[in-house]
Amino acid sequence: MKNIIEFKDVSKYFGSLKVLDGLNLEVGAGEKLALIGPSGSGKTTILRILMTLETIESGLITVEGKPLWHEKVNETLVPASEAHLQKMRQIIGMVFQQFNLFPHLTALSNIEQPQILVRKVTKEEAREKAANLMDLVGLEDKKDHYPHQLSGGQQQRVAIARALAMDPKIMLFDEVTSALDPELVDEVLSVLKKIATTTDTTMLTVTHEMNFAREFADRILFFDKGQIVEQGLPEGIFTNPKEPRTRGFLKKYITGLT
Repeated sequence: MKNIIEFKDVSKYFGSLKVLDGLNLEVGAGEKLALIGPSGSGKTTILRILMTLETIESGLITVEGKPLWHEKVNETLVPASEAHLQKMRQIIGMVFQQFNLFPHLTALSNIEQPQILVRKVTKEEAREKAANLMDLVGLEDKKDHYPHQLSGGQQQRVAIARALAMDPKIMLFDEVTSALDPELVDEVLSVLKKIATTTDTTMLTVTHEMNFAREFADRILFFDKGQIVEQGLPEGIFTNPKEPRTRGFLKKYITGLT
C-alpha cells in the first residue's frame, strides 16, 4: 500500500507546551485510522496541521508525495506559499465537532455552494452531486430543510456530505459526535462506517467512541503526550494492549479489561 500521508520528526508547540514531539506517522492510501487517547494528547492537532489550520515548528509532512508545509524552490525546501497551501487543501476534507452550516441556505444548497465557488462546477452538476450525497447520508427527504429544521445528527450528516462533495482523497473527522445528544450519535457513526466500506477515501478519525473505532478502523493509534504510544489492529489494541498507558486509558471504556 502506497503512503498518502507521511509525518517525519514533526514537532508542534503552543507556547512552551510541546503538543507533538518528533512525530513519525505513515498512512497508506485508502487506510482508515482511528486516533484515540486522552484530551490534550495531540490527536486533533494532527488533523488541524493536515488541514493547514496549524503550522509546525520542525519536521516534514508530505501528502501524496508533496511537502505540505514546504515547497521546492530551486531544489531547496522553503516555507509554503499561500498558493501552495490552497492547492494542497483541495486534497483534504475535514468535518469538525460543530457543524458550521450556513443558516440561510437549505441542506442541499449547503452542499452545492462550495462546489460552485471552489471547484467551479455548474449549478446542475453541483445539484446532482449534492442530491446523491444527501441520499448517501440518509437525508434524501430533507433536501429543502434549513439547518434550524434539522436535528444535530442530521446537521452533522449534511456537514459530512458537504465535505465529500469536494472529492477529497483524505477525510478528517474530529470528534464529530461529541456535540450530539447520545441518541443521535449512532446515526452519524453509521454514515462514517458506510463511507469507510463503500469508498477508497483515506480517513483519519479522532474519537472517544471505542466500539465505533473497533468496527471502523484498519489501524488504531493510541496517543499520549504528543507521541504514538501504541498502534496496531483494533482486535489487538482493544483486547490485549501492550503498553500500560494504553491499558489504563481503555479500562475506562471497555468492561472486563484489567
